[in-house]
Amino acid sequence: MVSRFPQILLIVLLLLGGYGVYTQVSAATRDAIPPASTDVPLAKASAKQEAVFAGGCFWGVQSVFERVKGVLDTTAGYSGGSADTATYGQVGTETTGHAESVRVVYDPSVITYGQLLRIFFSVAHDPTQLNRQGPDIGSSYRSAIFYKDEEQRRLAEAYIGQLDAAHVFPKKIVTQVTPLKGFYEAEGYHQDYALHHPGDPYILVCDRPKIEALKHQFPELFKDYQGK
Repeated sequence: MVSRFPQILLIVLLLLGGYGVYTQVSAATRDAIPPASTDVPLAKASAKQEAVFAGGCFWGVQSVFERVKGVLDTTAGYSGGSADTATYGQVGTETTGHAESVRVVYDPSVITYGQLLRIFFSVAHDPTQLNRQGPDIGSSYRSAIFYKDEEQRRLAEAYIGQLDAAHVFPKKIVTQVTPLKGFYEAEGYHQDYALHHPGDPYILVCDRPKIEALKHQFPELFKDYQGK
């Protein structure tokens, strides 16, 4: 697949862009945000649970979560719209209601939902950008948590309230917390895109810093990932 942006345009965006591009590049030098004060304990037995996050281009969000200990599988896809509009071409028109999303399958005996939320807000994206992330603009790049049950809703809303009250970010969090009505897997060439295209200028500028930030901020949770 051709890179989303020509290299020269990415360089211009990096030099002249807003807070989102800056934070993606500088994230690896920052400290992690506080852990969730409201969370569930680790489960006593291994199991599989799912979480769905949207935070801009799904290439970068997937590249973060697939490197987290306790995460068993990740899938890039679309959430927020209907099944018949869940294609890359249609979602890009910004008329489908979909957001580029990532389904995270995790073991709750190894990592909690609250820890996943902390990673999501710390390194996966900038939760203060409305309907965009860095150079990507539109509602399909919005920040959203698609919750599967009331416990996920409660934990997500509590954490957002905690972060806003502590003024962790320079602006108010705009992340939507909305029920998951469906998740539709994206086309095959989107899966593990950052892993398979490490030299893509978009990956180097927008996504590689997120992986480095994960390694820097959460060394105890970082794992090497070489694909499925």
